[in-house]
Amino acid sequence: MEARVLGKTGWKVGVIGFGAWGIGGQWGEVSRDQAMASMNQALDSGMTFFDTADAYGEPMGISEIWMGEALRPHRDKVIIATKVGNWGRRIGHPLPYTHWSHVELCCDASLYRMKIDAIDLYQSHIERPDETTAEVLLEGFDRLLEKGKIRAFGLSTRSVEGCQALNRDGKLASVQLDYSLLNTAPEQDLLPWCLENNVGVIVRGPLAQGVCAGKFTPESRFTDWVRRRWNEGEGRERFLAQLRAIEKLRFLENERRTLAQAALRFAVHHPAVSVAIPGAKSPEQAAANAQAGRDHLSESELEQIRRVLEGR
Repeated sequence: MEARVLGKTGWKVGVIGFGAWGIGGQWGEVSRDQAMASMNQALDSGMTFFDTADAYGEPMGISEIWMGEALRPHRDKVIIATKVGNWGRRIGHPLPYTHWSHVELCCDASLYRMKIDAIDLYQSHIERPDETTAEVLLEGFDRLLEKGKIRAFGLSTRSVEGCQALNRDGKLASVQLDYSLLNTAPEQDLLPWCLENNVGVIVRGPLAQGVCAGKFTPESRFTDWVRRRWNEGEGRERFLAQLRAIEKLRFLENERRTLAQAALRFAVHHPAVSVAIPGAKSPEQAAANAQAGRDHLSESELEQIRRVLEGR
């Protein structure tokens, strides 16, 4: 698999990584054995970057538990990334994060769940921290760095302002952002900012919650808590518009790649991007995702994509 450097960390990571939100069961039931098989296949297929969050899973934290179990035997070969900032939010009881000790408390809990000595990349799940919250996060991250509990810190965000808030001392290592065939907005400011500041980019949502795989139809209905809003109203209208846009990109499929693999390759074509982290709930999905790390889109294909996106 193609490898790239993750910003100022100097770490080389496979260009396709593993997003572990889905194995926690929030996108549909996943058994422990299924999760383990998916991550083991990801490892066998050349993935080296694995991303989760403390709040992922039903119950919360199960994604970290399973990821730690799968990756501990391969600890020297992988980069483990997790996040802080959303614990309890979806059940209406978020932690306040008003003191650096709250950040360390969550880090210790993540270390305990994964049963590892240090987290490689610890990311803020608070996308746009205000000045006070940024101070809390930065002090927490600095203390964790000094204690060796984390090796670097990053941010999951949609805004340059959030990046600037956490890059006050130039230590921000990475930005995790939403970028896909259906969302190229980061090309306007966020991706250029990361490139200019040597901040590694981790692409989440490279398949736009599955739409870019081209397998959904206008008759598709959803039961998971994320996509069920697509079943009616404005969510339904947006979903149907996305389906129409993806149909215009069917030319990207060929005998050597699926539309999903082409979409993953698009998500990593920008020079600022280090790794994309699609989810996988089966070994077959993990292997297919990894294959995109060995492919490229031609300049003419990228040009065609641009024409389609500009005209949709």
